[in-house]
Amino acid sequence: MKIIEPSVELTEDFDAVAVMKKIERAGRVCYKSEANITDDSAEKFIRGIIKRGHESVIEHASVSFKIICDRGVTHELVRHRIGASFSQESTRFCDYSAGKFGGELTFIKPCFWSEDDENFQLWRATTELLEKNYLAMRANGAKPEEARSILPNSLKTEIFVTMNLRELRHFLKLRTDTKAHPQMRQVALKIFDILNEKLPAIFGDIQIKERLT
Repeated sequence: MKIIEPSVELTEDFDAVAVMKKIERAGRVCYKSEANITDDSAEKFIRGIIKRGHESVIEHASVSFKIICDRGVTHELVRHRIGASFSQESTRFCDYSAGKFGGELTFIKPCFWSEDDENFQLWRATTELLEKNYLAMRANGAKPEEARSILPNSLKTEIFVTMNLRELRHFLKLRTDTKAHPQMRQVALKIFDILNEKLPAIFGDIQIKERLT
């Protein structure tokens, strides 16, 4: 059995300047102000339309991530389906008893318990038992799609996510909030850090409180 931390990977790097210029070109069509485009006008223009709530303009750009997290997180993630696409690892077609998975299950470490917490020890004992029983069911002839019925939310999964920038703003406002589920927030903060570094004019106004330690 493996226990790992969640991770977020930007699947394709992008030219932030080119993205900003594309959004500016699209947005200025609305106001017929294309003549005002200069080499450095995009950031001011985009900050202005976001401040005015004219966020449909930023739908013209999308970003893709490969996210490794637990399945419970993906149940929340895929609810953001407007302006988003998802491709997820299948527990029906992935046989975790097979060689490419090392014949073992992988689980995502809960971020809300320390390893010396009794609840973490109970969680670990449960996942060890589930792995043992999953492998036993496969050895007894159960198909992966049948044995998966005992797999928990903590099971590691991989999901490829593409969202346009408007939906990403909506997602981050909800899922980085302190009221979000801790493990969903853990992933959302990783996404925010990537996007805020690359596109601060679009994501820099999102306020993050009480960062996770």
